This record gives sequence, C-alpha cells and structure tokens, in this order.
Amino acid sequence: MSTVKEIEAAVSKLSRQELSTFRSWFAEFDAEAWDKQFEEDVAAGRLDALADEALRDLREGHCTDL
Repeated sequence: MSTVKEIEAAVSKLSRQELSTFRSWFAEFDAEAWDKQFEEDVAAGRLDALADEALRDLREGHCTDL
C-alpha cells in the first residue's frame, strides 16, 4: 500500500468493526502527529507572535469572560 488510492481502496473494503478499529487508531495517530508538530512549532518560535498578541490583548482588556 504505497499510494493514497491503494489505502482508500483498502479502507473501503473494511468491515464495520474493522473500520471502527481503524478509525480509533487513526484518530490517535493523527492527534499524536498534531501534538508533535505543535511542539516543534513552539520550540522553533513559530507561535511566539501569536502568544505575544494574545498576551497584549489580555493586558489591554480585550479579553472577556464567557
């Protein structure tokens, strides 16, 4: 299974139970990949400007309780 089309074809052939198992596995896999990317972005300083903006808005009273 080296292409997206092959993966799509294989997934479409899964039983309901297999699809449920795959869905759970993929959700975890995707969350871990997102977490890793987020951590890399933080470490590289890619989110510093956003954090600075949020802190500035907080100090200036632009944030309210919901």
